[in-house]
Order: sequence, then C-alpha cells, then structure tokens
Amino acid sequence: MKCALCDSKDCRQGKNCTKTATDIDYAPAKKTMRIASEVESRYMELTRLEELILFCKKMKFKRVGIAFCIGLSAEARIVHKILTRDFEVHSVCCKVGGTDKGDLGLVKIRDPGAHETMCNPLGQAAILNAEGTELNIIIGLCIGHDILFTEHSDAPVTTLAVKDRVLAHNPLGAVYSRYYLENVFGMESRQ
Repeated sequence: MKCALCDSKDCRQGKNCTKTATDIDYAPAKKTMRIASEVESRYMELTRLEELILFCKKMKFKRVGIAFCIGLSAEARIVHKILTRDFEVHSVCCKVGGTDKGDLGLVKIRDPGAHETMCNPLGQAAILNAEGTELNIIIGLCIGHDILFTEHSDAPVTTLAVKDRVLAHNPLGAVYSRYYLENVFGMESRQ
C-alpha cells in the first residue's frame, strides 16, 4: 500500500483497495472505535488535550499515566494537574531509576567519564503497569524510547506531544516549511 501517494482517496467514498481490511475482526475494538468516532465528530472544536480528556471520560477511565521526557517537565506538570481534575494520575520521568548510561554501554552526550543518567522507557512502563493505569500518555519521549515504552506498557498508549527540540515540539513544521523541504530534504515545496 502507498496510500500517502494516492491523490483520489476513494476510500472516503467506500472503495476498498485491499482485501485485508475486510478480514479484520472489529468486535474487540468496537467500544474504543465508537468513542473515538464520537470525539472525532467534534472535529475542530477541541484541542488535542481536551479530546484526550473527553475520550478518557467516555471510556470511563479512572487511572491514567504520563510517561514524559525530563526536558518537558514543566509541560508534564501542567498536564498532570489538569488531568487530576478528572482522573487519578501517575506520572513517571524518563530518568527514573538514575541508571548511568555507561552501565549499559550507551553513548553519552556529555563527558564520557561523568555520570549521565539514561532514559528508562522500560522502567517508566513497569512503574505505570504496577500502578494499574488504564491509559498511558506520552509527552516528548525520545524516538525509540517511545517505541519501547509503548511495547512494554500493559495499558494502551497515546501520544500528546512529540519531542522536536528544533521545531518547538512540532515535527510537522519540517513538512510545512518550504526551507526544510527544499534545503534539507531536497524536495519541491508543492509535492
């Protein structure tokens, strides 16, 4: 499949371009799909954070987790406080455990001889699993660490914010910027 390169998007009118989609059993996902559709129906009325809160309420979640990057601690604190209005919230920083990168032979950003705490997505997942969270929210985990966290989380995972230190945590800025498209990716800006 190369849906991203399709100009017509005939699937919006019911065309099925693949037989795979007809073999899916949607029954286990029906509740989540129904509620996601209800939230989606309020398109362009709510911020993503408001959609997240509405989704959690409709799913009747009581306990949510936040796995966040230490570089987005201020943002995670605000989100934690907002979510606490409606839910029991557990948040875990990426540096949890304080393990030195050298202990696992990981590349250090700073002085190789100094202690540099590694990001610990497996630790974040283990802690939130132990708390019995019903949904976990990622705020700015590093690429790769987000994948590991999602893989090891018992609860479903959604991403509220993606870390991009160059583009103010807006990775699509590279797609919207003609400069980036032309000079970094070698593409015309109207492709």
